[in-house]
Amino acid sequence: MMMSNLARCGASSARALGAALRGRRFSDSGEAPGDDAGSAAVEFAFAAPILILITAAAIEFGMAMLVTTLAEGALRDAARFGVTGLEVAGQTRLERIVEMISERTFGLVDMENADVQVLVYPGFEDVGQGESFVDGNGNGVFDAGETFTDDNANGIWDADVGVAEAGGTGDVVAYRFQYAWPLLTPLGAGVIGADGHLTIEAGLAVRNEPWGEAGAP
Repeated sequence: MMMSNLARCGASSARALGAALRGRRFSDSGEAPGDDAGSAAVEFAFAAPILILITAAAIEFGMAMLVTTLAEGALRDAARFGVTGLEVAGQTRLERIVEMISERTFGLVDMENADVQVLVYPGFEDVGQGESFVDGNGNGVFDAGETFTDDNANGIWDADVGVAEAGGTGDVVAYRFQYAWPLLTPLGAGVIGADGHLTIEAGLAVRNEPWGEAGAP
């Protein structure tokens, strides 16, 4: 019984001492128990801009990836239309192809600043290739005065032998899309882009279907 009473007395004394020390701490520092909320507000004020910037950059990166996916799908749809040789009344095939890309990117791409190329090649192995030349100085690039094969008979050496048109029956046609997506946040521009833009690219090569003189399969 005596030990129990001593234990209770000791516990009461400890609680009283703890309360006294807490009261003294607040009294000496001039702080109230609720002042921790002010510290949290200051910390949040410092952290909030960084969190907002990271969130904005993540959203921006997601938008750029969405536009890339839409552009790739749009280019595939445009190529499916192009290979048929069909033409829409009042439009050339090239005009309709550009219009389809604009429609399928839902206005997210400024088509005035987008680079859409539709090029015809002799074969799939020629896609993206330049005209052959004799590398007289062995530097690996064409220099003025070096002999070259003028495949398209335009009188100059071309780094890409593709001819800008939608092609005829059975032709190999490459479709290319490039767009400089403007980045809005400094963090995004520094991590995923260059000069404030992220270059979005898509491309594919197909062979046109055989069609008759009327331009239909």
